[in-house]
Amino acid sequence: MTVSEFASPAAGKIAFFPLASRRDLVRTSAEKLDQCHGPDAVQFWRTTCRALGAELLSLGCPEATMRAEIMDFQEAVQFELMRLHGEGGVARG
Repeated sequence: MTVSEFASPAAGKIAFFPLASRRDLVRTSAEKLDQCHGPDAVQFWRTTCRALGAELLSLGCPEATMRAEIMDFQEAVQFELMRLHGEGGVARG
């Protein structure tokens, strides 16, 4: 696993642990999302992703990097949801 890096004019070079690799965050988010349904699930998911994106931007993360981090985080949460439901295998068509 690599640590994402970006330059911040105020603080020099900053490194942060990728969102998708933050196992507690991924697991907790998947569990909370699994407990919601319909509009509540959409609202929880939007709020969570927007808050994480805002946090990264406030640390000086470039927008393109932030977006990639959020996409990777979303994928990790989806895999965790599949794991929670015992669907770890690949679907066959």
